[in-house]
Amino acid sequence: MFSRIEGTLRERRANAVLVETGGLCYEIMLPGCVADKVIGVSTGEPLALEIFPYMQIDGNRGTPIYIGFTNPVEREFFEALLTVAGVGPKAAAKAFSRPMAEIARSIDEGDHASLRALPGIGAQKAKDIIAKLQGKVSRFGLIRGEEQGKAKSQTPQPDFVAEAIDVLLQLQYRRPEAAAMASEALAANDGIKSAEDLLTEIYRRRLREPEH
Repeated sequence: MFSRIEGTLRERRANAVLVETGGLCYEIMLPGCVADKVIGVSTGEPLALEIFPYMQIDGNRGTPIYIGFTNPVEREFFEALLTVAGVGPKAAAKAFSRPMAEIARSIDEGDHASLRALPGIGAQKAKDIIAKLQGKVSRFGLIRGEEQGKAKSQTPQPDFVAEAIDVLLQLQYRRPEAAAMASEALAANDGIKSAEDLLTEIYRRRLREPEH
């Protein structure tokens, strides 16, 4: 087992990369947010990752699994998720699809809707994560990633905003675009009280936009 790898990117796979170092190629599983951050690294270029290793047991056979992160702080936050009952390495890696700071702030603010939007995290799991980690991950939310501070407003947003954004994501909008449309609609209409109201206002605003 090891905690860091520095080598050459040889291949990209679904949710993983192959990194060659010392004449060996290692398959490193990448959470969604990490994969997004290293998308600019091309095959043949150097790549360094912090590693969380664990042994996956299948019957009588154990398989070493390596999960990669761009820095030690991301790995530390990932390890904090593992302290929640019922959240194993695979589940945590799958849920780690958004920037660390965004997830940490959702936990600290008790934002159930945002946590439920993470892959594999249902209503009960979101409650368990908040119960275990609220007030303990605030420092992870201090690190600003791309789009941080733009999509979030100064005051906590009601749960229905995240629900409306989830619908927009399913309709193939990108998250920054969906968040911007939601913020603009809320600013234009203070009578919005539900996700349905918000989506209706967004739709009306889109209809009023001039065609290019």
